[in-house]
Amino acid sequence: MNNQILDSLLLNTARGPLAHIPALDVMWISFYAIGLLFFSVVIISATRKWVNNVFLSFIFKLIAYIMLATGAFLMVLIVATWPN
Repeated sequence: MNNQILDSLLLNTARGPLAHIPALDVMWISFYAIGLLFFSVVIISATRKWVNNVFLSFIFKLIAYIMLATGAFLMVLIVATWPN
């Protein structure tokens, strides 16, 4: 009886949108998320330093912030579906 409860608790902790994906694929998704986070910081820093046009600055920053939000969202999904 206790083993059944323990097994159901362990299975219920591995739920999430990435739970059905193999672990190596989740690793690659995490690398993509890290890359998105890194390149968003590079784009924002470069835009603040070198781009003087307001319209281009807005476009580059918008792209960078979308990349930042996407990378952060993917990392939250990865942490939420962390294996036991």
